[in-house]
Amino acid sequence: MTDRDRYFADNRANWDDRAALHEASGYGIDALVADRARLSPEVAQDVGRLGDLTGADVIHLQCHLGTDTVSLQRLGARRVVGVDLSGESVRRARAIAARCGADLELVEANVYDARTAVDGDFDLVYTSIGVLCWLPDVAAWARVVASLLRPGGRFLVRDDHPMSMTIGEDVSQGLRVEQPYFQRETPMTWDDDASYIDAAPDAPAIVHGVSHQWNHSIGQIVTAVLEAGLVLDSFEETPYAAWTPWPDLMVAEGDRYRLREDPDRMPLQFVLTAHRPAQV
Repeated sequence: MTDRDRYFADNRANWDDRAALHEASGYGIDALVADRARLSPEVAQDVGRLGDLTGADVIHLQCHLGTDTVSLQRLGARRVVGVDLSGESVRRARAIAARCGADLELVEANVYDARTAVDGDFDLVYTSIGVLCWLPDVAAWARVVASLLRPGGRFLVRDDHPMSMTIGEDVSQGLRVEQPYFQRETPMTWDDDASYIDAAPDAPAIVHGVSHQWNHSIGQIVTAVLEAGLVLDSFEETPYAAWTPWPDLMVAEGDRYRLREDPDRMPLQFVLTAHRPAQV
């Protein structure tokens, strides 16, 4: 087993455990089941960018429990495929989709293998949030994205801003840059039995706590997208996060979180849209 194989094996086991914990802790699933017009908060904030997906073929990379995947179908997509490394996530996503009345194709595969794991080309490739940090090579990822798009197809990625990923865990003395901003060959390795949501008291424990992450600078991400042959349409940085990495320093605003003091001092997310040029 190569080092990279081991990294993915550890991350797969970690996300298998997270899938069980997240479903048991809510994850907005019951609301999606109860209201078949409801969208996940992640998809809802980008409805203006996604537009009417009626008749479109859509693939959602790193789909986890599929709540965003269900939401993409609710925007009118004809075919919706979700891909995730974690077999447990995919298994649970299938059951959640059935509860929501959503007809999805859910595939267990490493994102780097998505092109060979899924047939057909797509009008939209979508991925969001907390996705790129699990990938060691952002250039190879961008090439996979481009390979999945038919001419004229669109791409949207919303993710945690790499600047926010550099902040150390101890913020008792304020925000301090401690982790790498640029992509490195060697990952940052953690051993942690917690996730990014509050676990329900009876939720299953995370037994496989070891995980590996890589940061990628904004320049590296944008360059990877351009070198893969896509055309950049928009790029936005925002002071809002989907979760609370520093609970003592943050405040909720609806489904989003921002720094309590001087929130404009650091970007917490970015959203990028691009398209594959139409063939002449």
